[in-house]
Amino acid sequence: MDFVVDRHQGPPPSEGEIIARMRADGLAPHGWGNAPDDTYGWHEHHYEKVLYCVSGRIVFHTDTGDADLGPGDRLVLPPHTRHAATVGAEGVRCVEASR
Repeated sequence: MDFVVDRHQGPPPSEGEIIARMRADGLAPHGWGNAPDDTYGWHEHHYEKVLYCVSGRIVFHTDTGDADLGPGDRLVLPPHTRHAATVGAEGVRCVEASR
């Protein structure tokens, strides 16, 4: 796999808790959301992407497999990892930062 997924156990943290955790790790997070069934086409970034799913679901597609994220799950995509995404039927809210 060219990405890392950390699965959250138990009640998911709030968006504020996730932002505080990311800031404590030296990151500058920002939140975003998408409507149900939205998609992102294939692309890549020159930086490492650190992303938490706050609510809803989203699937990130990569050349080596898919990462299905739900509330509290964390995804780390290395620089230059080609990816696309599909938002779940209930929409999604995420917080992400570059590293």
